[in-house]
Amino acid sequence: MRRPKPIKTKKSVAKRFKITATGKVLRSHTSKRHLLQGKSPKRRRRLNSPALVHSSDVHRIKDSLPFSH
Repeated sequence: MRRPKPIKTKKSVAKRFKITATGKVLRSHTSKRHLLQGKSPKRRRRLNSPALVHSSDVHRIKDSLPFSH
């Protein structure tokens, strides 16, 4: 008899997203790697804070992170 295949976490997804205690999925903003001189300080500060993932994409991310929920 074969043992079931162990579930693996998608590491690329684990590095990009964080699941909160209440089950929301957080992501980081884009446009924060380079060319920052042309962006205003207010915009750079706003890009620092995490953003929520859209509800239509949450199930895909949670499927890739089986041990997070």
